Amino acid sequence: MSSTSAGERTLEPKLSTELRCALQQSLVYWLHPFLPWLQLFPRIGADRKVAGKNSPWSHDEALQQVLMSEWSLSFTSLYNLLRAGLCPYFYVCTYQFTVLFRAAGLAENDKITALISPTTRGLREAMKNDGIEFNLPFQKVKKRKCNSSMYNLETGLSSGSETTGKDAETDEEQMLSSGDDDEEGFSWLEEMGVRDKIKKPDAINIKLCKERKEVQLDHKPESVVLVQGANTFTLLNFLMNCKSLVASAGPQAGIPPTLLSPVAFRGATMQTLKARSINVKTQVHSQYKDIFSLEIVGPIMPHSLHSLSMLLKIAQRGTFSAMCYTHEPTAVFNTGTSNEKSTTKESKDLSRTGLHPSTLDQLVLSSTLGKSSIRLLEMNDYIYTWKS
Repeated sequence: MSSTSAGERTLEPKLSTELRCALQQSLVYWLHPFLPWLQLFPRIGADRKVAGKNSPWSHDEALQQVLMSEWSLSFTSLYNLLRAGLCPYFYVCTYQFTVLFRAAGLAENDKITALISPTTRGLREAMKNDGIEFNLPFQKVKKRKCNSSMYNLETGLSSGSETTGKDAETDEEQMLSSGDDDEEGFSWLEEMGVRDKIKKPDAINIKLCKERKEVQLDHKPESVVLVQGANTFTLLNFLMNCKSLVASAGPQAGIPPTLLSPVAFRGATMQTLKARSINVKTQVHSQYKDIFSLEIVGPIMPHSLHSLSMLLKIAQRGTFSAMCYTHEPTAVFNTGTSNEKSTTKESKDLSRTGLHPSTLDQLVLSSTLGKSSIRLLEMNDYIYTWKS
């Protein structure tokens, strides 16, 4: 409410109680678990920061079970809030990957969605075995050259000849299931008189090629996985029962994944981003000019960035710049995941999530950043520009 009233007029930052309260509100986030002596975000690549810190649970299985039991209750609470439209999104941060759960209606999706990045072939296989249906947003239809190892053309045909491939699973099903289809596919070559010179792909080569492509994706942004609808609930159960979710050795051993949310949930602790203001004098031509800088450190979620930009717009009279340092494994969450085939999309009521209406207006749109993220955000004369 304070940010809305502050936006109706230009206010002096130092004198405005409304702006100062709105700033504090924008810095709030909710976290589980909370261990004051440990930095629980980011978790990927955090071993050196956690090493040497006191961790009494690392060799105490009973204590680890208690921590995981409480974590499971908090995780379930968050998902139920998401499903009820009371939470817009939340993050599950493990030592190997991060999961972003989003409510139906966000990013032009009419179902609950979950993005996982980075993933490995082992994780994807485990999800398949658990009955979780998912897709890889970056796995698009590609063209394969005829002289690839799969088709091994031994003719004088041009090396530029190409054949259109389908997604890896469709290829495997079609090529392994029907020999008749293969015969029809090669019939035109027989008419040309080069049928006998073609080495057809066998099942083993196709499988090896598919596995090699899958492994090449591992730990890369392109390995991001999208789970939709009812499958997100299956994913919830999968994560709660996944033994590799928690490190069994090393500095992060026994620590449950970090849950981050813009709203309160069971077992959560309210935290605030660390903010520090800096005032320096810079020479401009023959005069010195005061430059004010605000440094904010911590897990800055999308709603916080938007809220802060709205406040700076008011406080700085439509002119400011912001440098953003993204946690790289999560940059790929900007990938557009809306179903382009769906012509009619049911609008979802997200007003109960507690976010500012202007922030919701942005979050419901599909991102156009792809694998990149905003690095520089600038406003000049109330007009935004950004670089990724």
